[in-house]
Amino acid sequence: MNNNEINDNNFIPLIGKNYKIIGFERKDKIHKEGLLHSAVSVFIFNKENYLMMQKRSSKKYHSSLLWTNTCCSHPKKNESPLAAAHRCLIEEMGFDCFLKKQFCFTYYESFQYGLIENELDHVFIGYYNNNPTINYEEVEDWKWISLKKLIENIKFYPNLYTIWLKIIVRNYLNKLFCDDSYYK
Repeated sequence: MNNNEINDNNFIPLIGKNYKIIGFERKDKIHKEGLLHSAVSVFIFNKENYLMMQKRSSKKYHSSLLWTNTCCSHPKKNESPLAAAHRCLIEEMGFDCFLKKQFCFTYYESFQYGLIENELDHVFIGYYNNNPTINYEEVEDWKWISLKKLIENIKFYPNLYTIWLKIIVRNYLNKLFCDDSYYK
């Protein structure tokens, strides 16, 4: 692997008008300057429609030790959102499955520690009935949870959850589901 390949892995897509990729920038610069960029969020459900959640690793540079959806990442340079979602699922949770893109949304959030999330988040769902094999460099813990319990927990303990998960649960919960039986 040469230096260009190593450096390319740190670059993620910048998003412009009409949500088109207009270039690539380093992830650290994007989060310091609040530039609009591409992200992926994956939601894996089991046959009982419980959500597989992860607690982000203490090693994450933001939102560490917070509970979130199954996995989240950014597409790398020249990687599609779907490919990024599969990569993230394998790297963080140790498995892969069929994923379907459900919707996209944008959000902007400033964090107390000086970082800014300004994302076009591509949201994918999938079904998996086994336990993951988590990567402890990325994930501190995991659990299955019903959406009813998740909504209740977010209401009473909002500081335990990532901002993007709270936005999705609050504004887009109905878009997480489809009635296509072949996903199960």
